[in-house]
Amino acid sequence: MARARACRSIGIAVALALATAACSRDGGDSAPPERGDRAVAKVDGRTIWTSDVKREAVAQGLIGEGEPLDPSSDLFRQMMDEVVDQKLLAAEATRRKLDKDPLAQRRLDAARDRVLGDMLVERTVSDAVTESNIRGLYEEQQKLARRSEEIRARQIVVATVADAEQVRKLLGTGASFEALAMERSRDAATRFNGGDLGYFTTDIMPEAYEAALKGAKKGQLVGPIPVEAGFALVRIEDVREEQPIPLEAARPQIVRFLTYDRIRDLLEKLRAKAKVEALIKPEAGAKKPVPPADAPKAPPAAQPQTPDAKGARS
Repeated sequence: MARARACRSIGIAVALALATAACSRDGGDSAPPERGDRAVAKVDGRTIWTSDVKREAVAQGLIGEGEPLDPSSDLFRQMMDEVVDQKLLAAEATRRKLDKDPLAQRRLDAARDRVLGDMLVERTVSDAVTESNIRGLYEEQQKLARRSEEIRARQIVVATVADAEQVRKLLGTGASFEALAMERSRDAATRFNGGDLGYFTTDIMPEAYEAALKGAKKGQLVGPIPVEAGFALVRIEDVREEQPIPLEAARPQIVRFLTYDRIRDLLEKLRAKAKVEALIKPEAGAKKPVPPADAPKAPPAAQPQTPDAKGARS
């Protein structure tokens, strides 16, 4: 078991064990390194803290940054064993004077740069992503957002135009739209909730719906509209001004934008002050680097939530 753990640890340990040994060589680990930290083990007198174990779990992608890790859990004990293995490997590497090797020194420098850079980014993001900034950007986007009209509607999808006209006649005699939807609609996504499409703006609907529902009024029965599953009769339940997306729904996108924006700004300022010389030239025809696909290009627009209009894609 211990040997298997050592094998799992060795990939990370080779790159980071020397840095771990160098950083803790002065031994000043009697006080908790973080608020609320708790000592969970000792290796040759060197303390392992809960924060060390959590950091290892985060590094391996087993928990997210800031997520709790129960010290009584199997995962915590597994990660603690791996941290112990790392410390043992680092101590043995130091005993063998591997920390004096030029390659080790380069790796130590690279690890130090990465850790310090990550800490600067974390501090910068922490300063940027505040509740005040989140609310401020949200309110700014609300002021700039254009409100269009949105509709709430129900539909009944049938096979033919003749079937649609028959349903129209039944509705004309006072039959319940919801009941007919459950009884006759071919659209599995909406029939069991009375054909309800929820609120939507017509521009997100298929072309046939968009054309037929443009300018529709509350209470109006529209159709039959040709759709993939046949023909739809649509009753307009409500027409209102488009509703803004709530702050909590917009929060993740705003946080992403503030994070990328502040880091990009920091890097641009640092590059402007530094003298950076590229000693190699890109190959002819090589593609230019592009930002990550999820990198926001602009502040998140204050758009409404995507309506539940699955049945509209019948």
